[in-house]
Amino acid sequence: MAPILITGATGSTGRTTIKYLLQKGLSVRAFVHKEDDRSRQLEAQGAEVVVGNLLDLRSVRRAFEGVKRAYFCYPVQPGLIDATTIFAQAAKEAKAEYIVNMSQIVARAEVPSNASTNHWLSERVFDWAGTPVTHLQPTIFHEWLIYASKAIREEDVFAVPFSSTGKFASVSTEDIGELTATLLENPAGHEGQSYPLSGPTELTPPEIAAVLSKHLGREIRFEQVKASALIRSFSPVEIPYLEQHFDAAGQMHRDGLMAGTNDLFEKIIGHPPQSTEEFVAQNKSIWEKNGEEFIGQGKTFGKNRG
Repeated sequence: MAPILITGATGSTGRTTIKYLLQKGLSVRAFVHKEDDRSRQLEAQGAEVVVGNLLDLRSVRRAFEGVKRAYFCYPVQPGLIDATTIFAQAAKEAKAEYIVNMSQIVARAEVPSNASTNHWLSERVFDWAGTPVTHLQPTIFHEWLIYASKAIREEDVFAVPFSSTGKFASVSTEDIGELTATLLENPAGHEGQSYPLSGPTELTPPEIAAVLSKHLGREIRFEQVKASALIRSFSPVEIPYLEQHFDAAGQMHRDGLMAGTNDLFEKIIGHPPQSTEEFVAQNKSIWEKNGEEFIGQGKTFGKNRG
C-alpha cells in the first residue's frame, strides 16, 4: 500500500495516529518541520520522515509523491487558509483518494474566534478541492489541562478562560489518533462526513476542579482568568493569535457551543473514549507539587511537561 502522509507528525494527534497506523502494519510518511529528537523517534518506530513546511508548495508536493491518503493538521497559528490551499492543491495533483482534516467543534462562519472561522473556511476549501475528505471536529482535548498545570501545582488553582457554567466533554488525543488511523486505513463510508468528537461526560470547570481535587488529594479551586494569564503561565512570549482564540473560546463555551456528547467513537473504533476523570487519574503526577516538566509546541515552558 502507498505510504499514508501524516502532517503535524510530532504533535499530539499526529504522533498517536502514526503509532496506530504502524501497529496496523501500514506505511507512514511523517511530515515534520525540522529534524530533532521527536522526528528521530518516529524514524525509530518505522516511519519515513520528510522535512518540509506546510506553507511551501514545493515541499508539500514532494511529500505527496506516491501518496493516496493523508492527514492534515495545522497548529493554532496564522496561515491555516494558505496551508489548506497548498495541501489541497498538492493532493489534487497527486490524485490522492482521501484526506482526514483536523478541524474544531466550533468551526463556524460566524463565531468570535478568528481561528475557528479559519477552520470553517479550511473545511470549505477542502470540500471545493474535490479530494474526498472527512472533517474531524473535536471539542477541547484532555491535554489542555496540562497547560493549566503551573497554577494547579503552585497555587492549587485551576485557572482557565472558561465560565463556571459552560460544559464540554473533553476528549483524549490518544482516542483521536486511533480514530484517525482507523479512517485512514478504511475510508469507505466516511468520505464527505463531518464528525463532532467529544468525550463521554460533560463537565463544568468547577466539576473538573473537583476531579483534580479528588485525585490529587488536596483542594483545587476553579478561577476564570483572561487567556493572556493562562498563556503567560506556559509561554515566555506573547501569542496574540492563540490569546484571541482562547478568549473567544471562553465566550463560545459560555454560550454552549462546545457542549454535547455522542457515540461516534464507539461506532468508529469500537470502544468509548477516555473520560476526563480517567485522564486525570492516569496523569496526576503532572499536577502534583513536584510535577513533571511540560513541553508545549516543542518548547520547554517553565517547570512543565510535554
